[in-house]
Amino acid sequence: MRLTSVWTPASFSSIFYIRPLGIAFAVANDDQGIQEAIGTLKKYQPTRIIIEATGRLEHAFVCACAKAELPFVIANPVHIKKFGGAIGRIAKTDPLDAKLIAHYGEAIKPRLSQLRPGLLQQMSDLLARRRQLLNMQTMEKNRQQIMPKSMASTIKPILTALSNQIDKVDQKLQKLIESCDDYKAKNDIIQSMPGIGNVVALSLISNMPELGYISNKEAAALIGVAPMNRESGRYQGERKIRGGRAQIRTVMYMAMMSAIQCNPVFKATYNKLLAKGKTKKSALIACVRKMIVILNSMVRDGAFWDPKMG
Repeated sequence: MRLTSVWTPASFSSIFYIRPLGIAFAVANDDQGIQEAIGTLKKYQPTRIIIEATGRLEHAFVCACAKAELPFVIANPVHIKKFGGAIGRIAKTDPLDAKLIAHYGEAIKPRLSQLRPGLLQQMSDLLARRRQLLNMQTMEKNRQQIMPKSMASTIKPILTALSNQIDKVDQKLQKLIESCDDYKAKNDIIQSMPGIGNVVALSLISNMPELGYISNKEAAALIGVAPMNRESGRYQGERKIRGGRAQIRTVMYMAMMSAIQCNPVFKATYNKLLAKGKTKKSALIACVRKMIVILNSMVRDGAFWDPKMG
């Protein structure tokens, strides 16, 4: 069996190792290098291309593999690390990592990924359009409150049309999820947490593909809910959040408003923080941080919600 392993480090190059042929090569981690790698890999007709998930670094290569119809697996770094420990592989260099990933793929034979990167962009575009429609709907509802009743007949048809369009977008989003088993499985895991609905799940799947492949600390920082120190000399400022992906943070913040009502774990955490003197906003942000950390662990382990996780 011919197996190709791909390791994409956080640098300017990517290292490839083909097992069991023992062929190794490296290319620049850019568009030209990726196309060069795809051309080389095609010559060997690989049965699996193992790609270690490192965040978004591998996204361009995944897209290229999908477009070239090459069989690929997006491997969880945690699983590879455990495999390395099981076979006593301790030394760590770029070439050794590539060999380890190839060995992991040959021994474990992980299921081929069915992810279609193009769907992620479609989902992201539909979610963006949904936000626009919701904003227009809110504006029309506000106008309905302040305009004379004689103007109601000019507003109601618009609200009806906007509501219909939002429903159509939701239907399209659901069809995209159901068209891919990997996305559907991830969606089911995320929505198993009480308080999480379609919008949050779809936002995480399309705008945070790293979920489950990064550390919990990185997950919190990625959506901007990890507190940052503000210290300089004797100055000790309050730790505050900043940066991150605001769109995801916003939908998760809204989800937490629901979760502290229906999810006993977050309700208890929220009330505990308030009892310690935290402001409502700070308590909510802390709960969102806890939510993304738990979701990251759930997706990583393929585990459904369990109250004991809190």
